[in-house]
Amino acid sequence: MDKRTIFEIHRLHDIGMKGRQIARTLGLSRPTVRKYLANPDITKPKPVAKTSKLTPFYDHIKELLENWPGVSAVVIKQRIDDKGYSGGLSILRQYLRAIRSRRKHKAYIRFESQAGEQMQFDWGHFGSLPYGNTHRKLYCMTVIECHSRMLYLEFTHSLNKEAMMRTLLNAFIFFNGTAAELVHDNLKTSVIERVGDIIRFNEDYLYFLRPFHISPFACGLADASAKGKIEKGGIHYVRYNFWPCRTFSNLDDVNAQAWRWRDQVANARLHSTTNEIPVQRFQPNALRLLPPVLPDVRDSADAKVHTDCRFKFDANYYSAPHWMVGKTLNIKADNHTVWATYKDKLIAEHQRSWQRRAVIENPNHIKDLLLTRKKARQNRQQQLLFSMGEPVKLFLDALAAAGKSLSYAAGKLLQLREQYGAEAVLNAIQTASRYKAFGVDYVENILYQTARLKSSYPPVVLKNSALNQLQLEEPDLLLYDAITLKKRNKNDDSNK
Repeated sequence: MDKRTIFEIHRLHDIGMKGRQIARTLGLSRPTVRKYLANPDITKPKPVAKTSKLTPFYDHIKELLENWPGVSAVVIKQRIDDKGYSGGLSILRQYLRAIRSRRKHKAYIRFESQAGEQMQFDWGHFGSLPYGNTHRKLYCMTVIECHSRMLYLEFTHSLNKEAMMRTLLNAFIFFNGTAAELVHDNLKTSVIERVGDIIRFNEDYLYFLRPFHISPFACGLADASAKGKIEKGGIHYVRYNFWPCRTFSNLDDVNAQAWRWRDQVANARLHSTTNEIPVQRFQPNALRLLPPVLPDVRDSADAKVHTDCRFKFDANYYSAPHWMVGKTLNIKADNHTVWATYKDKLIAEHQRSWQRRAVIENPNHIKDLLLTRKKARQNRQQQLLFSMGEPVKLFLDALAAAGKSLSYAAGKLLQLREQYGAEAVLNAIQTASRYKAFGVDYVENILYQTARLKSSYPPVVLKNSALNQLQLEEPDLLLYDAITLKKRNKNDDSNK
């Protein structure tokens, strides 16, 4: 009902017209006339508030946004679905747009560095790479020269301090110099402790930076703007420009593709902020020169050589010379090579493996061990044969002069000794020597014709293979005869 009609109802009523007449005159119903005569105020019915399916979850959504401001609508829906949400994704997105549009955006002042003034670096995680039956996590470090936006990147399988310093060193070599300041996050490998603006840096990190005359600067907590150039121009740029739609076989393959992309795309593009190409804007003369002696940034560890002639490093087993068993080696390694030294002397060098529980052996280490064992066995055989008397030594010398294999001859003679006994073999050797038949086959034939086999049983095989190689010398019976004769002479003297 409009205000004009209500006014006419009251005007006609004031001049004495009844309700029926007013209704007929204005074309209204009598209840309507009575209603507005009793209460002339216009009252619109309040709309019934529609309850959204999202309403019961407002508080939980607010809590999620406080902890993860950039979380997507899809993730939030997954979380509230678990709590009974039955609505769709579109109303959730509409609600999030309304919430986020009310946020106040913090303003920043863009800071442009002079050439050689500042470098920034950052880490990012890029899944893992398969090696055999195992996987190694994959990380990427990006380093940027802030004035030119020149980018260096390198992938690694570790975030330890050695990997960090090794990658930074490679970046400095790529730029052929360093800036005055190096900006980064509060990494555990670089910042040990921080209380407000008071920072205690890792001593090894400072020792690494000292020769380069570069000062570290750790950003404030949760203050990504302090290294804004590396935030978008580093890991974010690599993740969305280099990484998609590629496959990799190993760490070397990842870096080979990354460095090709760095030179052909990242540093050769027209930068959207500077409107210049980074490689052309870069001023190498503004950087500080590298020191003449670069620091050693290889991984370092100590490892003991076990009885299997192997030492363990980074979940793999590498061979070492057999004479180093029981010694503790100093291990150094980069992404490609593992060096083992003892008292500053290089003992072993291997190609680094990124598998786990793999065995990496130098064939020469195994060959030396086998040769040593063979020589030791031959020496024991020779000593055992020489103990049989001078005729055996002369016989072996004659075999050597004839170009015969002494190792075969010694083994065969010992075998015949086990079968026929030392005395029979000695007699056969003397007979063969008398006829100048220098060969173990002649000795075997003589034994076959003249001697009888000893009644013997097969030897017991022991678990310790070294004990199976033990051979005892044939006892000299003349010693027993001498003892018996000595006792007899003593008895004779006592009877006199």
